[in-house]
Amino acid sequence: FAYLVLIYGFLSFTLYQTELQAQYKIEAIGTVIDHSKASSKIYLGSPAVVVLNNGNYLASYDEFGPNSNNKTKPITHISTSKDKGASWQRITTLKGIMWANLFLLEDAIYLMGTSKLYGDLVIRKSGDNGLTWTEAKDSTSGLLRTDFEYHTAPVPVVQHKGRIYRALEVRNPGYGWGFNFEALIISAPLDSDLLKAENWKVSNRLHFDQRWLGSAWLEGNVVVTPEDKLVNILRVHYTEHGGKVARVSYDTDENKISFDPENDFLNFPAGCKKFTIRFDEKTQRYWTLSNHIKDFGHNPERTRNCLALSSSKDLINWEVHEEILYHPDLEKHGFQYVDWQFDDKDIIAIIRTAYDDEFGGADNQHNSNYMIFKRIDSYEGQSKNKIASYSNYK
Repeated sequence: FAYLVLIYGFLSFTLYQTELQAQYKIEAIGTVIDHSKASSKIYLGSPAVVVLNNGNYLASYDEFGPNSNNKTKPITHISTSKDKGASWQRITTLKGIMWANLFLLEDAIYLMGTSKLYGDLVIRKSGDNGLTWTEAKDSTSGLLRTDFEYHTAPVPVVQHKGRIYRALEVRNPGYGWGFNFEALIISAPLDSDLLKAENWKVSNRLHFDQRWLGSAWLEGNVVVTPEDKLVNILRVHYTEHGGKVARVSYDTDENKISFDPENDFLNFPAGCKKFTIRFDEKTQRYWTLSNHIKDFGHNPERTRNCLALSSSKDLINWEVHEEILYHPDLEKHGFQYVDWQFDDKDIIAIIRTAYDDEFGGADNQHNSNYMIFKRIDSYEGQSKNKIASYSNYK
């Protein structure tokens, strides 16, 4: 009898281990778009995605790490899916652009980022669903600004009263990280030639004061508020608990941004890491995918093992609805820098991912070895769930 019990226990444990391994396989996380083993010292970052007019998906992502060329000639890959994300094919690779976001205006696709690590501000255009792209050679072909060292990420653009708006930062002075990031907003008329630098105007710049909360702001989201105003909501490098953002106000008439440190630091799910905010007309809510901190006791800025879906009615108070992806290990697993779009009843997401592979997995949670696609079904119903809240009531 004891022998049978021992066999039963062994088989039960083996079955449990098999189920656990299946649960945490990369195929259970999402569809792999690309992979780069950690030993290459080339990592995959800056995911961006758009839904094309023909219903296909287009994704972009770049390379970073010690063996990448992002300090001189960065590389951004363009991939497409013709089957709603079930499979992906790389269609081209671009040089001289990184940290870029994709956006669509009528039949044209745009990719906006920097020419290199802390480089010039550039924009490129495709008229054939991402197969070929213009080159940013001068001020009439997409070289928009050469006056500072620009910093950004695949952040959203918004349309408001006939113009398109996007957040940026410059590194001033040009060394180090974070303490010298100055926030700004750039905009252009919707009906203008977006490749011409003269059509873009830039707001004033705001420097992050080191006497404020945290030590840096970056990767801002320009959003239209319920009051039909524009704000820039920025990630804040605040590592006490990692849940703060900065709300920078923007006066469109004066082309001026302003910030009140007494009132404009807000609670936000995992605000110390990159996030994307988009407004949904159907639910009349703002939605985001961010690294909600489930497991405390680690550096909050590097706690990226939980990806959660959250929303807000007013951009002030946020509710966390669902854990989309989770792994119990914080050191070598991360689901981060997510860019996403609404697609009918679903949300589609491209995720910079650090995860297990046959070569020993990622170096750490930051140095992502995968780019994956994930679909979130029927997001509207999730607004009824609440597993955490980030309130800013006075």
